[in-house]
Amino acid sequence: MLTDKMAKRTMTRSLAALALAALLAGGCASTGNPKDPLEGFNRAMFAFNDDLDKIVIKPAAKGYAAVVPELVQHGVHNFFANIGDIFIAVNDALQGKVPDAINDVGRVLVNTTLGVLGLRDVATELGVEKHEEDFGQTLGAWGVGEGAYIVLPFFGSRTIRDSFGLALDLHFDPVSNMNPIPDRNTLIVTRVLSDRTQLFAAEKILDEAALDRYSYVRNAYLQRRRNQVFDGNPPRHRDEDE
Repeated sequence: MLTDKMAKRTMTRSLAALALAALLAGGCASTGNPKDPLEGFNRAMFAFNDDLDKIVIKPAAKGYAAVVPELVQHGVHNFFANIGDIFIAVNDALQGKVPDAINDVGRVLVNTTLGVLGLRDVATELGVEKHEEDFGQTLGAWGVGEGAYIVLPFFGSRTIRDSFGLALDLHFDPVSNMNPIPDRNTLIVTRVLSDRTQLFAAEKILDEAALDRYSYVRNAYLQRRRNQVFDGNPPRHRDEDE
């Protein structure tokens, strides 16, 4: 038990330390893009993650999709999404979005009971809206600047702010905190494979549309996060007004 807790603390501290190191190093590693001062490092890490996906994660996800019945896949996806709704509600509350927090608590209650531990998304079927909030968005809502863009090993695109938010997400993630450890690891692997299968369609679009996959992913991520932090109505950039 002690070893497991120490390992989890080490992971979250490592993410925060990596983000801080990137922030401090950003000024001397610039390649010309003000949003991406660590582009050289980021491109190398992007290539590492891409290779890892091609060699390990994508083949495993294809095997998962081929072996597991589609109905079961939907149930697994819904189960993890229901867990995620718990922390979406928490972040709604931290951002002062009380009606949204009540909405998302209601989603968890409905899906956990009528949806049998979240295996069925009854709340969506009943018209209860699903939101997307995390600790990175909460930090943004509190006025914390996004900082430099950074590509983390395994976790991919982030900003400095989102890296600290990710550390909090992992620290409080009930799946990462559960025991016994073999059950926890099984759930983590299953969630990774389930999430990866959701990206098959988007991957085809990316391959067809992007001449430079790295730049495409970076720009799409930064735009999406900006929209999320400002609830779809971001302020105009200064250069847009000139």
